[in-house]
Amino acid sequence: METGNLSLGTDFTLVGLFHYGPADTLLFAVIAILFAVAVMGNVTLVHLIRLDRRLHTPMYFLLSQLSIIDMMYISTTVPKMAANFLSGSRTISFLGCEIQTFVFLTLGASEALLLGFMSYDRYIAVCRPLHYPVLMSRKACGCMVTCAWSSSSIIALVHTLYVFQLPFCRSAHINHFFCEIPSLLPLVCEDTSQYEHTVTMSSLVFLLYARVLVVVFHMGSGKGQRKAMSTCSSHLTAASLFYTTCLSAYTQPHSLHSPDRDKVVAVIYSIVTPVLNPFIYSLRNKEVLGALRRQMR
Repeated sequence: METGNLSLGTDFTLVGLFHYGPADTLLFAVIAILFAVAVMGNVTLVHLIRLDRRLHTPMYFLLSQLSIIDMMYISTTVPKMAANFLSGSRTISFLGCEIQTFVFLTLGASEALLLGFMSYDRYIAVCRPLHYPVLMSRKACGCMVTCAWSSSSIIALVHTLYVFQLPFCRSAHINHFFCEIPSLLPLVCEDTSQYEHTVTMSSLVFLLYARVLVVVFHMGSGKGQRKAMSTCSSHLTAASLFYTTCLSAYTQPHSLHSPDRDKVVAVIYSIVTPVLNPFIYSLRNKEVLGALRRQMR
């Protein structure tokens, strides 16, 4: 095990998901297929929203941005994982690890904020439909997307710069399949409990999306509640899957983390979620299915 302060010229070793056995080859094939499905599904959804004028609404504009983020999100981890598996090498440079952490945090925070804005969109559509054209104007949607990208970049930059200036002196082995802050903190030889507490408190802010659930289940009439559920159910499914898995990874101190469990959770929010989102938002959506049928003709 390597010890000593790690710096810019040092390589990390990613333990990864695979151990180069027959079962791991099958698992790698499954993940490669999921990656292809995620890219194709999200590209198709963005293409449909761009081409079909009936989908030129605030909800679908935000959904197209979510699909773009998902494509980039899964591309941050899977290609490097595939390259390591195929080459037999598990190393990543200190700078490469830092860049991967920054990009992954930026995209993850962007998705979390965008899901929150989509929750706001559904809240306005259900509870204040007469104000919807004003509150969800083209300018407002543009501001939401700009805010999601800019604020998430700043948040990611602050966290990345802080973590990578800490002394990594316990090991150069990252027990994960990509560089992520929860997997890097166990390598730090300083007390990071105060920083972890700050991360936990900031992560809990994203639970504001639960406001939509409260609104839906307090609708006055059964008919109104059913309409609200049909409007929000797809978004609530996608948001719940992403938020619950991310919060379980980022709100626990590293002393309570289990590497194997963390990898499974990370697979869900970094690989499975980008795969499922296009299907969650389209399979029960008559407008998207109608647009798909029109384009196929």
